[in-house]
Formats: sequence, structure tokens, C-alpha cells
Amino acid sequence: MSFDALLFLSFGGPEGPEEVRPFLENVTRGRGVPPERLDEVAEHYLHFGGVSPINRLNQDIMAALRSELDAQGRDLPVYFGNRNWHPMVEDTVARMSADGVRRALVFATSAWGGYSGCKQYHEDIARARESVGEGAPELVKLRQFFDHPLFVEANADAVRAAFERLGERAGQARLVFTAHSIPLRAEEPVGPDGRGQWYSRQVAEAARLVAEQVGAETYDVVWQSRSGPPQVPWLEPDIVDHIEDLHAKGVDSVVVSPIGFVSDHLEVIWDLDNEAAEAAQERGMGFARAATAGTDPRFARMIVELIAEHTDGAPVRKLSEFPAAGSTANGEPCAPGC
Repeated sequence: MSFDALLFLSFGGPEGPEEVRPFLENVTRGRGVPPERLDEVAEHYLHFGGVSPINRLNQDIMAALRSELDAQGRDLPVYFGNRNWHPMVEDTVARMSADGVRRALVFATSAWGGYSGCKQYHEDIARARESVGEGAPELVKLRQFFDHPLFVEANADAVRAAFERLGERAGQARLVFTAHSIPLRAEEPVGPDGRGQWYSRQVAEAARLVAEQVGAETYDVVWQSRSGPPQVPWLEPDIVDHIEDLHAKGVDSVVVSPIGFVSDHLEVIWDLDNEAAEAAQERGMGFARAATAGTDPRFARMIVELIAEHTDGAPVRKLSEFPAAGSTANGEPCAPGC
């Protein structure tokens, strides 16, 4: 099929101290997050000058993507829009319409299913089109990619490099995969067959695929960055608690792979490079954090492969038995029960 452009759709992040609190209020609106939790997270951003690294990282990915598109002779302009901060997706889609874009693909910077990982991006697309009104371009979201071979390979090589950085302690290191925690209620089974829990099951499958490629027979999947009220149960264990538990069991070192993230944004550099690393150091444990996949050249190649599924009818490349889900037009719901 023919498309005029690609919309690179992401989460967004502040660009200065004065933007931190308004950004966090956008992110948590309607979720009942206590003000003191917002204050705590705001301090994390202010530790880095109030600037989220996600915007620069997204620009880097888009630059690599444009180069890959050019190298393959694909004339597809790339636009950038966010859910929670500028450039807001509503403004970007309005600009696309003004530029004459009529049909565009959408790459969302989440590999996963579930509400925050997939459905909320459909909502972003529908809201943006509604804000533009008549003349809004048709927007077709690319599918989830947690099991794409290039995504798995990039994460596997990053894990290998992390083990190498541990030197002689690598042989005693435990491999731990981590992803953003979500409330348990968001993981309740859905659909007539009871199948659900897409997010945690996909994270577990991606971890299995990476562990298989690096030859790790044992590994753990844990969670990080919970932000809800303390009385609401979220996916556990937390990465810091897990490091404490591993130490109590005599584990010498850990390699942490942030499989749930495509780039080193704030949750990665604060929760892992600061809190988790300090927890390991305080206990005399070796610690190495694997890189995220977004900086790997294969990530841009993966996006182009996802594009080709729509433009060229290219085969769907995936390594798991999960369905190739998450691709719909104009924010419409996925299949029933998804």
C-alpha cells in the first residue's frame, strides 16, 4: 500500500526544570498518583537538570531511521509527536495534514501489548485525528515488535557486552531482565478464552528469547519504576528488592538487561544506573547494566522492516508464537479480547 509519511510516536519528556512538574501531571492525570510521588520523581529529573534524555535519544533513533530509509531508497518523511510533552501528537498530526499527508504509518516506541504499551497509543492516534478533524490523515500503527529477530539480537549482544564488562566475575553473574511495572489490575485476563496479561507474558517471552541467544540457562524477570498509590498492587519483585534477595542467596554479581525499554531514558538511568547499581555496590556485588536496543543500528533496520510489511507486503518476521498484534488504522480497537 502507498503511504506519504511515518509518524514517530513517543512518550515525551521535559526540556528544562520549569517543565518537569507540568509534564508529570500530564503523565499521571486521572491515575491517583500521590503528590509526594510526583515530588519524588520530579527530583529525579531535576538531578539531570530537568531535561529528560528521551527526546535526544528519540532524535538519534529518527536520524538513524532516516539514514536507513535513504539507504534503501524509500522516500518517507519522518514526523515526531509525543503523548505527554512537546511536540504533542495533536500538533504534529495537524502539521502533517497541512503538509498534504493523507496516509501515514505510525511507529510507537513500545515493543509491547497491554494498555500503556499499545492501546494508549491507539488512543493517542484517535485523539490526534479528532483534534484535526476533517482532512486528518489516515494513520496506521505498526505492530508490536518484542519478538522481532533484530530487536532480540540487539538486546542479546548488549547482554553479552555487559557480561564482558564484569571480567572475571562474569562466570558468577546472574542475568536479570527488567521492565516497567504496571498495576496488577491492568494484567487481569480478558477475552472469552481467559487469555490476557499480554504485557507480562510478552516481557517474559522476550527475556526467554534473549537468554536463549546468549546461552543463559537461568535468569530472572523483575520490575521497576512503579508509581501508583502504595495500596494498589503492582507487578513484583522490584529490581532493588531482587538484588537484595540475590545477595542473601550468595549471588556474586548481576547483569541487568532493561528489556522493557527501547532507550536509556530516565527510568533506566535513575532506577538502574543509580538505585540498582548502588544496591549492588553496597553489598559488594558486581553490577553491569546492558545497553538498550535503540542505539543499535539493527533497531532502525527493524523499523524499516515493519514499514515494509505494509508498503511491500514483506513477510512478518517474529520469533514467538504470539500473534503479530497491535496494528490498526486510526486508533480503532485491536481484535476482540486483545
